[in-house]
Amino acid sequence: MKLGMLTACLPRLSLAEIAAWASEAGYEALEVAAWPDTGGRDFEAAHLPVAGFDDRAADATRTLLKKHSLSISALAYYENNLHPDPERRAAIHAHLKTVVDTAATLDVPYVGTFVGRDWTRPVAHNMAEAEKVFPELVEYAGEKGVKLIIENCVMEGWHPDGYPGNLAYSPELWEWMFSLGLYLNWDPSHLTWIGIDPVTTIAPYADRIVHAQAKDLQILPGKVDRYGFFGKAAQRNDAWDTGWWRYRVPGRGQVDWNAVVDALYENGFTGTLSVEHEDPVWSGTEERVKTGLRIAHRTLRPLVIA
Repeated sequence: MKLGMLTACLPRLSLAEIAAWASEAGYEALEVAAWPDTGGRDFEAAHLPVAGFDDRAADATRTLLKKHSLSISALAYYENNLHPDPERRAAIHAHLKTVVDTAATLDVPYVGTFVGRDWTRPVAHNMAEAEKVFPELVEYAGEKGVKLIIENCVMEGWHPDGYPGNLAYSPELWEWMFSLGLYLNWDPSHLTWIGIDPVTTIAPYADRIVHAQAKDLQILPGKVDRYGFFGKAAQRNDAWDTGWWRYRVPGRGQVDWNAVVDALYENGFTGTLSVEHEDPVWSGTEERVKTGLRIAHRTLRPLVIA
């Protein structure tokens, strides 16, 4: 098992700057953000020029990684592959294929994305639509030696009422998406707030958990008694603010990391445990984000055998 980090939390830094810092901080691998370079939301980081990735860019990337003794565990493009707007959906699929092409060029085994959802239609409709959409995407990736991995994020902010916007949030849905040829980028934080014990989900699906993200979650005392499980409704100005929980860096929330890492080892996990930093306490400036990443490293390094 390697200890890595997702680069999306540092969208304004170059891959070279992140690689130098990550290596010094003790990380071994990078999950590299590969959104289009559109200057959009902060988590849409573009750390590889996948749209025009050529041999020169590939050589430069390999040299950079070797210099800092790092590997790339996966490329990350977490978008809604079932977007209700046909033009937007087509653009997402086109970029996803470009990310897959880049992963194949760099011998990166995984590309992370979401199943997503058409939030205007019920779950059954979306499952049927996914069964039409994903076989072609999975085949495209497979022909290039790349697996598509799906993070089990609820993506409640994609739904107008805060309901699941990514149909990959529960073991029931994992079993369905595995039948489509997809794999799991397992993240315990999302399981925690929807009431599923993360540790119990590792053994049954160990053969499909090929990559894992390390993100913690803090439940705010007493708040769920006001807002209920689905979170704020009357005054939800921020689609991502449920009002009763928040993401934290590993070691600052409810997740039992000793139990998580132990279960991953026990069940043969040999991939990368990649820190995904979305902690509002340790955000706002580059230095605060880096401090959060240091806290995560300090929490996980004693557990992950170097």
